[in-house]
Amino acid sequence: MSQASVLQETEPLLQHPELRAYSNESTTPDTPDAETGLPSVISLIFNRIIGTGVFAAPSVILRSSGSVGLTFVMWIIGALVSAAGTAVYVEFGTGLPRSGGEKTYLEYIYRRPAFLMSCIYASYGILLGQVPAASIAFGGYALHALGYEQTAANVRTVACVCIIVCLVVHGVFPTVGITLQDTLGMFKLVVLLLISASGLFSLVGIPGFSVGEAYSQPHNFEWTTFWEGSNMNANAFTNGVYLVIWSFIGYSNANYALSEVRNPVQTIKRAGPLAMLLVTIVYVLVNIAYYAVVSKGDILESGTIAAALFFRNLFGPATERVLSVVIGLSILGNILAVLFSQGRVNQELGREGILPCSQLLASNGPFDAPLFGLFIQSLVSILMVLLTPAGDAYTFVVNFTSYPLALFNLLISGGLLLLYTRPYKSYNWNPPFRAPKYVVTFFFLSNVFLVVVPIIPPSNGFEIYEHLPYYSHVVMSLAIGVAGVLYWFFCFDYLPRKSGYRLQQDTITEANGRTRQVIRRMPIHLE
Repeated sequence: MSQASVLQETEPLLQHPELRAYSNESTTPDTPDAETGLPSVISLIFNRIIGTGVFAAPSVILRSSGSVGLTFVMWIIGALVSAAGTAVYVEFGTGLPRSGGEKTYLEYIYRRPAFLMSCIYASYGILLGQVPAASIAFGGYALHALGYEQTAANVRTVACVCIIVCLVVHGVFPTVGITLQDTLGMFKLVVLLLISASGLFSLVGIPGFSVGEAYSQPHNFEWTTFWEGSNMNANAFTNGVYLVIWSFIGYSNANYALSEVRNPVQTIKRAGPLAMLLVTIVYVLVNIAYYAVVSKGDILESGTIAAALFFRNLFGPATERVLSVVIGLSILGNILAVLFSQGRVNQELGREGILPCSQLLASNGPFDAPLFGLFIQSLVSILMVLLTPAGDAYTFVVNFTSYPLALFNLLISGGLLLLYTRPYKSYNWNPPFRAPKYVVTFFFLSNVFLVVVPIIPPSNGFEIYEHLPYYSHVVMSLAIGVAGVLYWFFCFDYLPRKSGYRLQQDTITEANGRTRQVIRRMPIHLE
C-alpha cells in the first residue's frame, strides 16, 4: 500500500514505545533541515528560566529566610538542584536526541501498560497552557510603560495580543521568531549584567553609583547584619527553597526541540551546562547588586519588587517606567521561548497519533513551523487568561502549571536510576554522556521535596491562597493525570477488547522527509 493511501485510509491513533524499535544511538535529528545552533539553544534555556523571577523573587525569598545570608544559602541550594537537573536532561538528550523532552523519556522508560504514559503526558501537554501567567505579567508592565491604566480588561487584552503576536512570529515567520528570541535573550543578559555591575560599583564606593541620601542606606554585607534575623522555621525555610528551585526551572527547555538542533548530542552537552552556569552567575550577581543598593528593611516592608527599589535608589524614581520596559521585554523573551518549545511538544504528540487532528499537529506546514501545535498551545493559554479571575486564581494558575513538572521530573530521575539497574539491562542504555548516580539521586530527592511540600499544611502566616484550600492546585494537577488514564483505558484498552481488534503500527514518511506514526485497527477474527 502506498504512503498516500495509508494517510487517507487509516486513522492515526498512537505511536508507542512498545510498537517501535527503540534506539538511543541515533545522533541525527529527525528534521532534515535542522538549523538551530549552540547560541540559539543557550538562548532557549536562558530565556525560559529568566522571566520575572529575577526581578521579583529576591524580596519574597528574603521574607522567608529572614536574613541576607540565609537568602544566599537558598540560592546556592537552588543552583545545585538545577545543576543536577541539567545533568539528568543532558544525559537523556544525548541518549535520545530528538524532540519531545519529558514525553520521549517517559515513553522510553515506562513501556507498560502500552500507551498509558503517552496518554497521560498528552493530557498535560494539551490542557496546561504554559504562558498565561507570563502574558498577564507582560500586559501589566507594558501598560505601565506606556502610561495606560492597568485595569483587568486592559491587562488581559494586551496579554492575549502578546500571545497572538508570538504565535504569528513563531508559526508564520519561524526564522524571525528565533532571531527575536535570541535578541531578547541577549538584551536581557546585557541588562542584568549592567544591574550587577552598577550594584558592585555601589558596593565598592565608585563615584556616581552611591545610594541617594533620601533613601535608607544598606548595610547588608557587614558581618554583624549579614545573618541577622535568620528564620529557622522549617516551613518558612522550605517555602523559600521551594521558590528558589522554581526560579531555576527551564533547564529542560532545549530538550523539547532537539530534532531541530544541528548536531544535537554535542550541542546539548555544551549548551545545558553553559546556559545554567550563565543563569547562576547572573542570579548571584544580581542578588549581590540588590543587597548592595537596597536596605533589608526596604525590601521587607515595601510591596515593590526589588528591582524597582534598586533603580529608584541609584537613578531616581523617574526610572521606574524604564524598569517596566526592561521587565516587559524580559517576559516577552520568556514567552517566546516557552511557546517555541511547547509547540514542538504538541507536534511530537501529533506524530504519536494520540490526539484528534494528529496529522495537523504533526505537520510542519505551510511555513516550515509547527503552526497547529503552536495554535493549540496559544488557544489554551488565551482561554486561561480570559477565564482566570483576579486574586487566588492567578496564583493558582502559576502553581497549577508548575506542579506537574515536578511530577514528571520525579518520574524521569527515578526512571534514570532504574535504567542503571539489572532488570533494565535489556534497554542497552549507553548514552554519550552519563550523569553521576549521586547527582541523579540528589535530583530525584529534590523532586520528592517539590512534590510533597505542597501537600503539607502551611504554617500560619504562610498561606498560599486567601480563599482556596492550599492543596487546590495539587488536586487539579492530579485530576488531569487521571483524565489521561481514563482516556487510555477507554480508547486503548476497553474499546479494542470489546470490539475485537488489535493495534498495528505503521511508519509514514511524508513528502518533506519527516516521519510520523499511525496505528491501524486490525480485526482479530481475520488473523
